[in-house]
Amino acid sequence: MKNIIYNIKKQSEMSDETIDLLTKQLTPCRFPKRYLLIREGVYHKYAYFIEKGITRSYWLVDGKEVTTSFSCEGDIVFSMDELYYGKPSEEFVETLENVLLYAIPIKTLTELYETNIELANWGRVIHQNGYRELHRKHKERLTLSARERYAKLKERLPDVCSRVNLGYIAAYLGITLPTLSKIRAEEWF
Repeated sequence: MKNIIYNIKKQSEMSDETIDLLTKQLTPCRFPKRYLLIREGVYHKYAYFIEKGITRSYWLVDGKEVTTSFSCEGDIVFSMDELYYGKPSEEFVETLENVLLYAIPIKTLTELYETNIELANWGRVIHQNGYRELHRKHKERLTLSARERYAKLKERLPDVCSRVNLGYIAAYLGITLPTLSKIRAEEWF
């Protein structure tokens, strides 16, 4: 649980008592590579903290998978639609490696947000950072070349670039796989 606690404390000031309150609600789970943690159109009832491994979130658009984000050690993944709006998920979350996660029922997480100001603030910070990342990604797609977007991704998420299928990275960057392959090949010269 070391990665999870480290990341929580890095994101928001939180007492040991609050960390203990949260971690007592977590249940360890292991899932294999390519497991769908979250499926479009389904209520999942859990949020997951990633201790080891990596996931990707994606939508199906005209039958094609469009990668929207990656999550690594210390991150939390969940269906925003379910947590905030009580609706089934509009996206998929898939494991890209064998993963060790800690699950918490969404109902429990919501109750903790409602009764503990430190956890409520941490939840706000998570979404504030998520919105900032979404805004940055949108700006980069509109203003940067494919090469520059890939360079920014390598800078921000080096683990993704070394651990994730290139097709998923290309979809995330909004470029074709041949374009990404060309960019990577040119790096070697």
